[in-house]
Amino acid sequence: MPTLKPLRLLAGAMVCAAAAAHADPLSYARYDQVRTADLHLDLKADFSHKTLTGYAELTLNWIDKSARALVLDTRDLSIAKVQVLNADGTWAPASYLLDKLDPARGQALRIALPGNGGQPNGQPNKVRIYYHTAPTATALQWMSPQQTMSGKRPFMFSQSEEINARSWAPVQDTPAVRFTYSARIDAPAGLRVVMSAENDQKATGAGGWKFTMPQPIPSYLLAIAIGEIDVRNLGPRTAVYAEPARIEAAAYEMADTEKMVSAAEALYGPYRWGRYDMIVLPPSFPIGGMENPRLTFVTPTMIAGDRSLVDLIAHELAHSWSGNLVTNASWKHFWLNEGFTTYVTTRVVEKLYGAEVADINLQVEQEEAMASLPEIAPAKQALITRDADVDPATYTDGGLVYPKGAWFLRTLEQRAGRDVFDPFLRGWFDQHAFQSATTDEFLVYLHKNLLDAHPDIMSDAEVNEWVYGAGIPAAAKHVASPRLAAIDIARTAWLKGELPTKDLDPKNWIALEWMHFLNDIDGKATAAQMKDLDAAYALGKSGNDEIAYRFFLSSIKAGYNVRGPLEKFLLSVGRQKFVVPLYTALLKTPDDRAWAKAVYATARPHYHPETQASVDKQFAKK
Repeated sequence: MPTLKPLRLLAGAMVCAAAAAHADPLSYARYDQVRTADLHLDLKADFSHKTLTGYAELTLNWIDKSARALVLDTRDLSIAKVQVLNADGTWAPASYLLDKLDPARGQALRIALPGNGGQPNGQPNKVRIYYHTAPTATALQWMSPQQTMSGKRPFMFSQSEEINARSWAPVQDTPAVRFTYSARIDAPAGLRVVMSAENDQKATGAGGWKFTMPQPIPSYLLAIAIGEIDVRNLGPRTAVYAEPARIEAAAYEMADTEKMVSAAEALYGPYRWGRYDMIVLPPSFPIGGMENPRLTFVTPTMIAGDRSLVDLIAHELAHSWSGNLVTNASWKHFWLNEGFTTYVTTRVVEKLYGAEVADINLQVEQEEAMASLPEIAPAKQALITRDADVDPATYTDGGLVYPKGAWFLRTLEQRAGRDVFDPFLRGWFDQHAFQSATTDEFLVYLHKNLLDAHPDIMSDAEVNEWVYGAGIPAAAKHVASPRLAAIDIARTAWLKGELPTKDLDPKNWIALEWMHFLNDIDGKATAAQMKDLDAAYALGKSGNDEIAYRFFLSSIKAGYNVRGPLEKFLLSVGRQKFVVPLYTALLKTPDDRAWAKAVYATARPHYHPETQASVDKQFAKK
């Protein structure tokens, strides 16, 4: 940071601002004083230095007319200069400072207003921040050519959720603030740039790749990818992007996307984002999917070759209503995004593929939720805690809120009936569209629009048990699929040795049925049984990563040696959901631990930094 003029203004109002309480404890931004209305990014991608360089221009909506400072969230950004726009159209320098780095929240960028410049109350309408990112920006993964499918060109992609947007743009990095955005991105010739915005399939990048997002979004939905990227249209408003070597498989797998959009619209109202496109990212993408509007980011692990894992697409699409359209106001209210989306996903799957498949999906979801409870501290089993805390990890369990939130909504649906509940839920989306909401706001809406007229549906005490209590309430109904019940009978007999492996007869099982079976033999089957299972059905070579992962996990625990196919899996798959539990299981015995350490030494450079940190933590425990 350059030498600055004395910042007497900052010593007063800005220090007070820092001490003030915020609704979102993970953001330094004083969005009670000023809010970003629009963001424009003008950046150049430099793969040799692994940086984005340029400026961010923020259009501001001043709420507090007495405010004399702008506070933004950053993490490891190198600030070159800051300017404010005068009323005569000229740009004037502004003084600024960066707070000391906080490991969790990064640094507050505090910008002092340099006089009125002809602006009302001395508050500028626009501010420009010139900066460059760090090679270690937490939101960005810069991949070498060797880490891509072609091995010819580099690749970069972002993951801004939860608070990593601040590592590649100075913003009010809180879901409480929504803004439109535009961008111009320079990238090396031969690489395509795509963003969570309007993507022009015919663009060439001459003069920079240009983007516009006309609907207001929170900062965590800012997204960018740069690389060798091809595109295939799936329908009039849907398409898939992917590396050229993967594009045909991706287009085949996602062929039903247009039908999914129509199914969701029939349930919850019009799709309000223009297009629904997707990009299949390289294997190092650490999660299943990210619901970036207009361009969902997807893991390649959902490409099974038989469209058996498209519920992941249904989930990310569902976010177009729950999460993107109506957003949790802070990460404490995460269940409003993911619990609602998980519920909507099942409804979309049911509408497209029938109640039988939906019930299988739901039973597996509920069983995995119940199985997770012993590993989660009771204090973290609520949908939301009444306690304030700056660490999102101490709010609630980030995995449990998905099925528990959905189970809560399903319970309301079952008791109210769909004729009552569906208009209620659609009304929530319609009345809060393009807004950020809190749990209290939902509970007020719940009473006003459902429970006041139908008090027999759920008592206040039971609502509180679902929202603030531990575990799953005893009154919750568990789905019982007849098809899974038949598998349970066969599984029990197989584990007892009463049913030969060849007689399991899984030729008509769908992926979810295999997942159910493998979940239930985990830690129970012997090495000999796992060997028979592999010989009969080649599960170690399954093209379905959900099945392969569960087979590998059960094999490790049973002591069945699957090191050849497991090594191939660990070297080619970077999804945290898979690799972290597999390494954790391998670390439990000395022989497996030594082997895992050698595999990880090769695999680690191919993993996303978040995945690296998670696996490193497991090794550190040993």
